[in-house]
Amino acid sequence: MDMKKMMKQAQKMQRDAALAQEEIAAMTFEASAGGGMVKATATGDMTVTDIVIDPTAVDPEDVEMLQDMVVAAVNEALRSASEAANSRMNAIMGGMKIPGLM
Repeated sequence: MDMKKMMKQAQKMQRDAALAQEEIAAMTFEASAGGGMVKATATGDMTVTDIVIDPTAVDPEDVEMLQDMVVAAVNEALRSASEAANSRMNAIMGGMKIPGLM
C-alpha cells in the first residue's frame, strides 16, 4: 500500500472518529436503581445531567439506602455511556488504539 493512500485512510479515520466523539457526547443514557425509585441520566461525555428521586424513596431513618441507590444509578448510567462510546469508536478504529482518540 502506498504512503499517500495510507495517509488518506488515516485522515478519514481521524475525521470519522471526531464525528463519532461528537455524536457520542450528544447521546443520553438513563439508568435506575431501587426498582425505578432513583433514576440517573448521563451524556456520552460522562456528564451526569439529571437525577430523579421518587419521594417515597426518601426515608430519614435510612438515608444510606437512598445514597446507595443514587450511586448505583449514576454508575450504571456512566457504564452504559462508556460501553456505547467504546463500541462506537472500536467500530471506526477497527480495534486500533490511538492515544488521544479513546
